[in-house]
Amino acid sequence: MKIAVLGAGNMGSALIGGILKAGVAHPADMRATARSSERAADVAARFPIVATAGDNAEASKAADIIILAVKPGTVPKVVREIRDVLHDGQILISLAAALPIQVVEDAAACRMPVFRVMPNIPVVIEEGAIGICNNAAATAAHRDIVRSIFEATGVVAFVDEEQMDAVTALSGSGPAYIYMVIEAMMAAGMKMGLSREVSLRLSEQTVLGAAKHAKESKLHPAILRDQVITPGGTTIAAIHELERHGLRSMLISAIEAATIHAKRRTDILLEEIKHHES
Repeated sequence: MKIAVLGAGNMGSALIGGILKAGVAHPADMRATARSSERAADVAARFPIVATAGDNAEASKAADIIILAVKPGTVPKVVREIRDVLHDGQILISLAAALPIQVVEDAAACRMPVFRVMPNIPVVIEEGAIGICNNAAATAAHRDIVRSIFEATGVVAFVDEEQMDAVTALSGSGPAYIYMVIEAMMAAGMKMGLSREVSLRLSEQTVLGAAKHAKESKLHPAILRDQVITPGGTTIAAIHELERHGLRSMLISAIEAATIHAKRRTDILLEEIKHHES
């Protein structure tokens, strides 16, 4: 497959790395664009692909898959820039999770498969959680192709478009919640006399190990939690405190609030695009 990544910033570059490492595409079949010649040179030095400053239409012309890795407000402009070279044999993928597919379709003015994707920051280490939805023009074969691309950088889940705000709140913003958990565990270890280095190392590995165990065991987290608890032990004493302070309710409320904010952000973004275009 020939793949063009328009906007090789942090997320775009992470995706390029994952695609090449997994062998989804050959370096000779990949192109990338960046906002500046300095950034393009950096991408070309990091990966064995052609990277240019601008030239989005040229990069997209021969591509089977075009990945829009630019800022949400810039997506319509970039799509209009490449509109003349788009055709229904290509797949258009937007990483602007806040931007509805309809906006991309309108800018493209071409009936073609369009995907809206919400990756999160751990894609940089190929451990991302990636939510994906698509328009009516996308077939099962198109979905398989897009799945193969993003599975190179993590775990993929297809959802309906109206669920993308919840995906953004859960897994898009989710790493920040976990970083706070790690930070708090580290601080607690230090309070109890452990060094900063030991506290951080044990906290990081505890979170990583628990997540991996949950994923590989395929058991409900509540079952795994109960397997750690012993009557009268330290774990149940700690869980009592967590429950007393409302850990679960707090996380549920946080993700609910983030989902509501994501919906509002989409509305604001659409208004800004509408105002700019008028």
